[in-house]
Amino acid sequence: MDRRSFIESCAARLGCVSAAAALPAAWADDARPKAYPAALLVDEQQRPIRAAGLAPLTNYVFHYPFEATPVFLLDLGKAAAPATLATKDGDGYAWPGGVGPRRSIVAYSAICAHRLVYPTRQVSFISFRKTRAAKGVRDELIHCCSENSQYDPAQGARVLSGPAEQPLCAVLLAHDPKADTLTAHATLGGELFNEFFRKYEMKLSLEVGARAVNPVGGQAVVRRLDQFCRNTIQC
Repeated sequence: MDRRSFIESCAARLGCVSAAAALPAAWADDARPKAYPAALLVDEQQRPIRAAGLAPLTNYVFHYPFEATPVFLLDLGKAAAPATLATKDGDGYAWPGGVGPRRSIVAYSAICAHRLVYPTRQVSFISFRKTRAAKGVRDELIHCCSENSQYDPAQGARVLSGPAEQPLCAVLLAHDPKADTLTAHATLGGELFNEFFRKYEMKLSLEVGARAVNPVGGQAVVRRLDQFCRNTIQC
């Protein structure tokens, strides 16, 4: 699909003039929780992901709330307590902490809040690190190799170092204790979807096509990052 077709398709789906122009107000950056169609997290065989089956301190990725917007799913191996955070505009919000039996499971938009770096099928310059990156401040942080922004997933993806101006946008999960399943249902914090779709308009038109802007609903497939991405950059 070429640039023109992508823009026309987005305009038809979103009711906007073009994908690079004004997007719906619901995509604006603010700190209020935003509900999206619920998506049960499943594996590639469409089987529900069980919280107990997640490997601790391992990068998983799924796409939500849109088909082209990636999310990191992590089991931190320990409880993640609630945290008070703020967007780059100073809008405060209360991140509710981890979910699951140990309240150790968290999810964040995998779009860096600095230069919108994100994991693709070919390469990822952003990922969770068990051990300190070369320019890291400590272990167990999400590190972006584009100017070394670092986020603490145990504190709502708070920025600990680097030029990023706000935490990664959180994806809110519901845990069903009986079935041990996880469902994504909302975002919280400063969304950057406007900027993401504008910056990568051509790239997304080639990789995903018009469905890039489709809301995810029903199910979202979870994969290990090293299975989703051919080359995870370590820096």
